[in-house]
Amino acid sequence: MTRRSPDALVALMALLLGITACASEDAPLPLPPVVVQSPLRLPAAVVEGASLKWYLAADAPPRYGDPVPVQMTAYCLTRNTTRRGRYVRAGIVAADPKLFPLSRYIELYVGRRYLGRFLIDDTGRLIKGNIIDIWMPTCREARLFGRRNGTAVLVPREPTVTLAGEKRD
Repeated sequence: MTRRSPDALVALMALLLGITACASEDAPLPLPPVVVQSPLRLPAAVVEGASLKWYLAADAPPRYGDPVPVQMTAYCLTRNTTRRGRYVRAGIVAADPKLFPLSRYIELYVGRRYLGRFLIDDTGRLIKGNIIDIWMPTCREARLFGRRNGTAVLVPREPTVTLAGEKRD
């Protein structure tokens, strides 16, 4: 019987542990947590008790980051285009262009619940003032959504990325 050095035994054990660890595909790999932060920082806002006709007193659209009390509804259209000539899709909302300019982004909240970031790409005959109409893929989802009161925050457009060698506008 051959005697092995303690270093060789440690190396052999490490090798065997490494092989058995690689052989079990079911076990998840432990990874350190990752923290993702948005490049856009807006102060938190809770709007309570604002009049639904507040926009009549405003002489200009809201500024970026201003919380705006809105009523949210939902609509469903298929094979149709928006006011800007694009096909309807997830992430599109209809709004009054006098209050929320077209081709801008808004973030919608119901209470403290974040609904997401939406592109204002459509208008509607009945969408006047502080009403936001969210596109839904099915009419059933639109009916279930109903009418909700919430808050809209106008956010700046994402910075455009220009690749090296491309011509800038």
